[in-house]
Amino acid sequence: MSPEHDPNVPTSTVESNQTDTPAESSAAASEPHNGSAVGSTSGSGGAATAAVRAPQPIAPEARAVEESEPVEMNASAPFAAPEMPSTVANPEAADTAEVTAASQAPAPGDAVETAETNEHGDATETTETMDQLMDQFAVPEPVAAEGEIFDGRVLAVTDAGVIVDVGGKFEGLVPAQEFVDSGSPIEFGAGQTIEVERLHSQKDGYVLLSHVRAHRRRVWERIEKSYREHATIQGKVTERIKGGLVVEIGVRSFLPASQIELRPVHDLDGWKDKDIEVRVLKLNRKRGNVVVSRRAILEEDQKAKRDALMASLSEGTIVTGKVKNVTDYGVFVDLGGMDGLLHVSDLVWGRVPHPSSIVKAGDELQVQILKFDKDKQRISLGRKQLLPDPWATVPERFPVGTRVQGKIVGVTDYGAFVQIEPGVEGLVHVSEMSWSKRTKHPSKIVKEGDEVDVVVLEVKTDQRRISLGLKQTLPDPWDAAAEKYPVGTVINGRIRNLADFGAFVEIEEGMEGLIHISDVSWTERIKHPSEKFKKGDSVEAKVLKVDSQNRRLSLGIKQLKDIWANWFGDHKIGDIIKGKVARTTDFGAFVELAEGIEGLCHVSEIEERRPKGDRDKEKPARGARVTAVLAAGNEYDFKILRLEPEQHKISLSYRAAQKQVERQETETFRSATARPQKSSPNATIGDAIMAKRQSS
Repeated sequence: MSPEHDPNVPTSTVESNQTDTPAESSAAASEPHNGSAVGSTSGSGGAATAAVRAPQPIAPEARAVEESEPVEMNASAPFAAPEMPSTVANPEAADTAEVTAASQAPAPGDAVETAETNEHGDATETTETMDQLMDQFAVPEPVAAEGEIFDGRVLAVTDAGVIVDVGGKFEGLVPAQEFVDSGSPIEFGAGQTIEVERLHSQKDGYVLLSHVRAHRRRVWERIEKSYREHATIQGKVTERIKGGLVVEIGVRSFLPASQIELRPVHDLDGWKDKDIEVRVLKLNRKRGNVVVSRRAILEEDQKAKRDALMASLSEGTIVTGKVKNVTDYGVFVDLGGMDGLLHVSDLVWGRVPHPSSIVKAGDELQVQILKFDKDKQRISLGRKQLLPDPWATVPERFPVGTRVQGKIVGVTDYGAFVQIEPGVEGLVHVSEMSWSKRTKHPSKIVKEGDEVDVVVLEVKTDQRRISLGLKQTLPDPWDAAAEKYPVGTVINGRIRNLADFGAFVEIEEGMEGLIHISDVSWTERIKHPSEKFKKGDSVEAKVLKVDSQNRRLSLGIKQLKDIWANWFGDHKIGDIIKGKVARTTDFGAFVELAEGIEGLCHVSEIEERRPKGDRDKEKPARGARVTAVLAAGNEYDFKILRLEPEQHKISLSYRAAQKQVERQETETFRSATARPQKSSPNATIGDAIMAKRQSS
């Protein structure tokens, strides 16, 4: 079939007319892209043109044409150039290249007669070589091979698909079914550029092209390049799946939940439809698997910021950061690539119930770097250091003795903390809460949130401590103790504590008295108060002494029945009384004179004084000297030497009693044996005794 009658030939065909002169011929060549005809016209002899059409498929056996094959010229026929092998862009697809008419040209060195017109319009003939003729034609474009990706220009959009001009003297077709299968509409119009890949088949005279395959290959090439170069890719989160998100980067990729943020993300639904930057971690093109990460980009960015920040930070520097997270023990502040900890104690001056009451996530804070450990990459921050210190003027504003009002902000086992102004707190020790010596837990006296009046007891500015007193604002029961409980008053109380030396009795709230072990009984010898009392017992006692200054009150139980008063009223110094030796010691003997009443007979008042001649002789031990005369359990006569009613002390003398008894007996004897005659002045006691015996 001739080119004129081929229905697939484009409208750019030019018919060739031969003249009557055989020597005149025309040469024509087509432009590679648009298929237009180029020719030369003879003058008076007529015009000669060459027709060029878009190439038709050529059988494989016709493709192998030797470049060195000689060309035979025929002057009586239109100019025809020998077939030349096509030049392809992809050497691997050279077996699919097609030979086009634009590749046909005269053999080098052959002479060709051409017709030219002179200045008068007459035709002239010029002989030129083939090399000169070839220079007049543009170099033909290479024909695209199968599998190559290139850009084409959309000529038209039909029901069959998109017709594309890809150059190389042929047009291609992207089937409409391809867009239907991919689920996307045809969005291309005439004149737009489209990326396509050549397929191995044809349809309706068009070479079949694929836009989807070309686009997919380009996407994979871009993904592989970013994977090799560790570059970022822009993507969009399309859906949430188990364990992470699906990100569209041209192909579906998987973003694990652990790779979304630097910290764990719990709300994955909030990421849907977001545009994000990711980096390819794993790639398997054969299986179509791509794993991406956003965290890798954040870590790299954070490291760069951290390195820059570490180079500029130093202790004492004041920086501005953003609150990243709030915990019970402090606030984490983002300084721009590195986090620092602002401890709750360095947030403000004073007590903070919880950091969230001062700051919240997202707040910008100006902080000071307190400590910077480059090795461990730890930063300690302070905020209160940039605020006025309320402790600087505490001694002037709260001198000792000042009564102030405060709020209980904390209760412990050892006391309660009172805030007297923001940033200034003092401690009320448990011993300063009540005048009572009976210790109560602070929680039974005050509770957190109470408004109380306190008195400043001590201020230690260097230690930032204030000692406060609560009981000092209450009446002191000891101020009126002497008037309220004079000596001799009988009181009722409860045993609160026992000691080795006595029992403590609570008389009223804040006032206690001591019953000494010696004031429990007149007659019983008690070794420990637990023999007579136990905690919680109610007792009745008499006030013996009141010392308000030292906050002491002495009580006695035996004084409720005072047997000493009657005894001292019935006896006087010099009386001879009988007594029973209760016990002996080295210094004397204790003599029981009545029930509960004892006197002491000193060793010097037991035996007779030795003559001067016997004083140089060795004396026996004191204890032996006492027991040699007085035996425990025996009754003897004793003379009262001294009485001390207030101290309940009685001093006795055995020796003086014996002498007085002898004198009394002598006087009695003398009076009994008295005669009318005058007694002899030389009579002796022996005579008196003999006389008494005789009379009896």
